[in-house]
Amino acid sequence: MKPLAEADRESTDDAAGAQSVERATALLLLLARYRSNGASLRDVVADSGLKQPTARRLLLALMRTGLVEQDMETRRYLLGPACYVLGTLAGERFGIHAMAVEGLVALAQGSGDNAFLTLRNGTHGVCVHRQEGSYPIRSHVLSAGDRHPLLVGAGNLAILAALPDDEIAFIIATHGAACFARYPNLTRAHLDAGIVEARERGFCVNRGAIFPGSWGIGSVVRDDTGAPVAALSIAAIESRLDAARQDVLGTALLKEAQALEARMAALVTPPAAHSARRGPPASRT
Repeated sequence: MKPLAEADRESTDDAAGAQSVERATALLLLLARYRSNGASLRDVVADSGLKQPTARRLLLALMRTGLVEQDMETRRYLLGPACYVLGTLAGERFGIHAMAVEGLVALAQGSGDNAFLTLRNGTHGVCVHRQEGSYPIRSHVLSAGDRHPLLVGAGNLAILAALPDDEIAFIIATHGAACFARYPNLTRAHLDAGIVEARERGFCVNRGAIFPGSWGIGSVVRDDTGAPVAALSIAAIESRLDAARQDVLGTALLKEAQALEARMAALVTPPAAHSARRGPPASRT
């Protein structure tokens, strides 16, 4: 058996290592939001909340792996070629993005509002696509690359509601305090109501809980096992999401989510073998 002091030291080292990995991953997602423009060190520090030496150290480590590169002229940081390689390799599993685009275009054109695809990433959701609508006043609170806990936003809430109750309790225990402090209009009562709504109707509505006046509506997307892996959502200003329009857009989201699930299922199951799995689950334990 290892001495207690040595075991404690290893435990501390493991925790520090895990924190570094989490911070480095967060920086990659941050840079993804800047696309081809790249981010300055000042941008990275401001957006991440890290101290400049820490941010610089992590960026240098990511540069050594090829996950990040720095433009020698502008000195801005961008996602590196290794990210492209990893994305290409992951494309077979997450081809959901390509399969969802047609439906997102239809949702944006049909509603005039912005439509989104969010992928589940553990206890978080990552927006991977924003399709612009034509209505002149739009909600811009969510962009491709944004990553939030599953408590925040209509798409994330739709994913959350599709999880077992014990997973929901864990996510709320993990992120609830920080989210409730950051977004005063977001409460446990709001989450509970959204979960019930999503399970009963197949879609949920964010009624300005994150940013007043910015509403959203989302529907979960499940894989061939029934697990929630993504969500489709629409964001609009409050006046464009009255009760009647919620029903219209909710039905449209549910239809596109079903179509996306069918396309995903066709990749792993012969067409005659899979059947519809939609609708509120009978129970959650």
